Amino acid sequence: MAKRTFSNLETFLIFLLVMMSAITVALLSLLFITSGTIENHKDLGGHFFSTTQSPPATQGSTATQRSTVTQYSTATQSSTATQTSPVTLTPESPLFQNFSGYHIGVGRADCTGQVADINLMGYGKSSQNAQGILTRLYSRAFIMAEPDGSNRTVFVSIDIGMLSQRLRLEVLNRLQSKYGSLYRRDNVILSGTHTHSGPAGYFQYTVFVIASEGFSNQTFQHMVTGILKSIDIAHTNMKPGKIFINKGNVDGVQINRSPYSYLQNPQSERARYSSNTDKEMIVLKMVDLNGDDLGLISWFAIHPVSMNNSNHLVNSDNVGYASYLLEQEKNKGYLPGQGPFVAAFASSNLGDVSPNILGPRCINTGESCDNANSTCPIGGPSMCIAKGPGQDMFDSTQIIGRAMYQRAKELYASASQEVTGPLASAHQWVDMTDVTVWLNSTHASKTCKPALGYSFAAGTIDGVGGLNFTQGKREGDPFWDTIRDQILGKPSEEIKECHKPKPILLHTGELSKPHPWHPDIVDVQIITLGSLAITAIPGEFTTMSGRRLREAVQAEFASHGMQNMTVVISGLCNVYTHYITTYEEYQAQRYEAASTIYGPHTLSAYIQLFRNLAKAIATGVVAEVIFVGANPKNSVQNQTHQTFLTVEKYEATSTS
Repeated sequence: MAKRTFSNLETFLIFLLVMMSAITVALLSLLFITSGTIENHKDLGGHFFSTTQSPPATQGSTATQRSTVTQYSTATQSSTATQTSPVTLTPESPLFQNFSGYHIGVGRADCTGQVADINLMGYGKSSQNAQGILTRLYSRAFIMAEPDGSNRTVFVSIDIGMLSQRLRLEVLNRLQSKYGSLYRRDNVILSGTHTHSGPAGYFQYTVFVIASEGFSNQTFQHMVTGILKSIDIAHTNMKPGKIFINKGNVDGVQINRSPYSYLQNPQSERARYSSNTDKEMIVLKMVDLNGDDLGLISWFAIHPVSMNNSNHLVNSDNVGYASYLLEQEKNKGYLPGQGPFVAAFASSNLGDVSPNILGPRCINTGESCDNANSTCPIGGPSMCIAKGPGQDMFDSTQIIGRAMYQRAKELYASASQEVTGPLASAHQWVDMTDVTVWLNSTHASKTCKPALGYSFAAGTIDGVGGLNFTQGKREGDPFWDTIRDQILGKPSEEIKECHKPKPILLHTGELSKPHPWHPDIVDVQIITLGSLAITAIPGEFTTMSGRRLREAVQAEFASHGMQNMTVVISGLCNVYTHYITTYEEYQAQRYEAASTIYGPHTLSAYIQLFRNLAKAIATGVVAEVIFVGANPKNSVQNQTHQTFLTVEKYEATSTS
């Protein structure tokens, strides 16, 4: 290999990059040390964990350890962990029982947070800080309960980029303090709309803290307060009603932004679908027993990136505009954000779906750059950008949002298929770095410790990266590898082998300073309303990934007697783990695959896990065990037992 020489400019840039990295690490260390509020959720050796406050363990634990191992928990289960703080319970008002339908509560509350001097979350662009507001951000909550009030579920759609684990855990803690075991980790889903124009700064894992340029307690608290207020309003407003479901295609609002990845999927599989994006919108219509409107939830696969990375105004993007239009129509005489009717346009399997339907073009020459690497002959990948249908990003946002609003309005008006049947839920903590995936009856593989590939730094046609990285890179670069190794250390051979063919840019699963860079412990969850199953996805599924999961979960329900289930992919839920591509798409290593942090078998692992949850709901089988004990260090002084734990099985014997 010829020796590489660097120009004075390149040498200066390398020096500047190293200095900036060192300063960033130092500032982050200072930030974490002074805040003292970041929790470290590490594996205790098993796959399934749950506590009332956090995943399995936190740093600085006290002498008495408490952990709850939960494989499944259904809506009828009470909280499994002993209360660790006083609980102020909100009195439960008696519910009217003798009717056919559900108790339904809807609520909306502001969760905007800071609108200046804070980074916007989504594009990862350091200079994209908030400088004002275009639209306010809202949390929209929907509570559904059976007629006798015994089982209930909560779905919350929030105008933020994605849920952080820290945000969800704080919300659950406060719900427990106010409502006891009524609203729990298994029956509450929190889902981000994925707007890229909301404030950042509400994460605990280092990658996202760096992208946020720190942690903002002000924004974090405002988000928590808004989410809780929306649930409180929905709880207070619960009334007997009915839920109807409808489905229909939305045309002309989306393209697949990684079509070359999609083409890696088997032709026989692709032939079953008419498009390389999911065009179907699913709408839930909620009315009271008089037929008066209460609310709507719509799930549709589209990235809220009509507002591009040059934007500096806080807003809810195209899906938020759709909510605004429908709520204004139903809440006549009310100001925006007010009125009883609540309309949520929630995220789905949007991972490779763009609203910038004019497609990628070289902004310097005007020619198409719809190629495998999204690069231009002159200027490279930084010139390849997709645009929407409007004159500018504001116009495009309204065009796309209005089309979604119009279709949802039509589906809402014509919805006639009633949703009936019991409510249930299942939840599981999983160590996603160590899931055994059965490829067939004889061969298995495993997921990996988190890592980001080179194409992650390239960004997408909706928002390109800043260092001229290229999508589709299947080999590393000695220049960047050397810089990484000097600053962060070398990735292990184990992690490099596990992620192949991904060339690893950042081996985040092996980085723990100042705190873990990516989550190891992830929660997966399903809630069902009769024949509707809502799968809470902790990231961004691509189009085909979503199709495979829906099909697998539906088949699992059917195999246990629950036929014709409608399975909804609800994205950006509970904790953020980047993207999930199919195994075949992973081989192309475009942005979405490079951002599939648990390796090539991530989707297969999730399919296994969600099938297990579906089986638990369908069969009513719940496995749960609680361990309470002293700090293991005390065993040094206690020699009365030869082991820390003995599990014994009771065998019934006949007395006859």
